[in-house]
Amino acid sequence: MIDVLRFLADENFNGRLFKGLCAALPGLDVLRVQDAGLEGTPDPELLEWAAEQGRILFTHDVQTLAGFAYDRVKRGLAMPGIVEVRIAAGFDPTLDDIILLVTASVADEFENQVRYIPRR
Repeated sequence: MIDVLRFLADENFNGRLFKGLCAALPGLDVLRVQDAGLEGTPDPELLEWAAEQGRILFTHDVQTLAGFAYDRVKRGLAMPGIVEVRIAAGFDPTLDDIILLVTASVADEFENQVRYIPRR
């Protein structure tokens, strides 16, 4: 069980969104994959690291990451959550959606879940 919202932005997560999120929520515990020394880490290993650290993963990878996450859940492994972000509606509305999701949620709501921005 995760007590505090902690996030990890994958290495391809939009840098402008990351900076905007940090500026809007300066106390948010969010770490970039690059800053954790995990650049180039395969998705299954990245999910394992995120689970060990209790970090919910921000990603733009709508092709493969969710499949690996659901595989972890099926195998009974910890999966603190994924937020798949598409910048379909533009930068500002996307950032607003992320901020709303982060500020209106508790960590337990993300466990074993893949959330989508915008909602599918």
